Amino acid sequence: MDLTLLDFTEGNFIVKDGYVEHRNIKPDTIEAKDFQLKIANRALRQNTLVVLPTGLGKTIIAALVVAEILSKKDSKALILAPTKPLVNQHRKTFKRVLSVDGEMAVFTGSMKPDKRREVWDRSRIIFSTPQIIRNDIKDRYDLNSIDLLVVDEAHRAIGNYAYVPIAKNYNRYGGLILGLTASPGGNKKKIKEVIENLYIKNIEARSRSDEDVREYVKDIEIHWLKTDLAEEQKLIQRPLEELLYEKIGKLQRSGFLSYKPMKYVSKKDLIDVRDSIQKRIGKGKKGYLFGVIHNQNIALHVYNCLELLETQGVKPLKDYLNRLFEKKDLSKAEKSLINDERFKKAYDLVKDVKRSHPKINVLMDVIKKQLNEKSDSLIIVFAQYRDTIDDLTSVLEKLPNVKPVKFIGQASRHGKGLSQDEQIKILSNFKNKLYNVLVASSVAEEGIDIPQVDLVIFYEPIPSEIRAIQRRGRTGRSNIGKVKVLITKDTRDEAYLYAEERREERMHKIIEWLKNLKNDRRMH
Repeated sequence: MDLTLLDFTEGNFIVKDGYVEHRNIKPDTIEAKDFQLKIANRALRQNTLVVLPTGLGKTIIAALVVAEILSKKDSKALILAPTKPLVNQHRKTFKRVLSVDGEMAVFTGSMKPDKRREVWDRSRIIFSTPQIIRNDIKDRYDLNSIDLLVVDEAHRAIGNYAYVPIAKNYNRYGGLILGLTASPGGNKKKIKEVIENLYIKNIEARSRSDEDVREYVKDIEIHWLKTDLAEEQKLIQRPLEELLYEKIGKLQRSGFLSYKPMKYVSKKDLIDVRDSIQKRIGKGKKGYLFGVIHNQNIALHVYNCLELLETQGVKPLKDYLNRLFEKKDLSKAEKSLINDERFKKAYDLVKDVKRSHPKINVLMDVIKKQLNEKSDSLIIVFAQYRDTIDDLTSVLEKLPNVKPVKFIGQASRHGKGLSQDEQIKILSNFKNKLYNVLVASSVAEEGIDIPQVDLVIFYEPIPSEIRAIQRRGRTGRSNIGKVKVLITKDTRDEAYLYAEERREERMHKIIEWLKNLKNDRRMH
């Protein structure tokens, strides 16, 4: 029997005609879902970490908890999220569903510190990125007046991230903490660190198959579309691989990476080598290590080139090489690299290639097919690199009925990004179907207000299970979602796909572990 159709009381909330009734909730704005109400009531009793698949309403659970907290006179809530667009999205949602006395304020870096202090004193709900709050609590205001701290994307609460000192400061005053995440990751040690850093006492974890959420979850169909590397790409690949394996061989003979066959050395392995070398140099062990770090620098550059060639295309590689060869202030490793005959040969070959990557043809076919089947479709294409995003956008602009727009972040080493106002305008135009294809970087992965889309395309697999889940979560909210992943056979694309699948499998086991952890005394 569907409880949302009945009139009943769930703890602090009354349900009538399928909606939640509460003094601080606008009528007919929050559909009553039994699992959300149960989680909200438990979160009102003790510090809680909520782990829910994307699309099941973590923000609504937070709004329910805030509504009840603000029933108390002079109470306040602080809502933290890692990015400005996500902060604004939360304020938009809370504004839509809550009717509370007092101001809902968004803190930004452009607001003067004295103004933030003034707004802090008069506001009931404050929305902010954690960096601003971390800096302000040093000398502008304290968190003693806050009754509830909401931490979105709570899996970030590790290491030196700003969530950690804020929670430590806030915990002194004994207020309530609510952490939210769709993807906690697959590392128990890091998740335990999140639990400790946020002083969590209760965990509410659900997977898509759990009985109380199953009816609210829409299936997502995932298809992997494989293509071969073009012959001209293979010609470029050969001298680069020869150079890479030479440098990895030297690293192995120096005592690094000897545990792995050359072919399976990853970018992370090479980065970890650099960290190991730096630690040894810091301990006074120098000498030959400067030669080792020289080889590591070259290997990492070449690895980046191969990754661009295989997963992105010749055009992004060409842009990368042009910047390197035109750079005026070169490091010793970069000078050595651009003078290497194999590297110069690869650069010469790149200049003559017209076609960027076979995946582009697959991408165009997929988009044309989707728009033929449903002409008013909204599509997101995710790509790792801005050079690729520029390239794909210009290619898609030439297709009939395709109206692409690039969607990137603000900061960029190689050019101007999009301001927050530009991002908001693009998303509004996308929602209103002035554009129908959003060609996006990772900035579109986490939580921001992107409308329900009909198709999500990964231009390349990514090894992060958290980011993959966030990308897929952009579809399948109201209907069965569709995801297409483009893969180049026998390349780093396949390695990244397998890495992500293994990590996601571990994460599902972690969620099952979390379900049991709340009854484990070790947590307390």
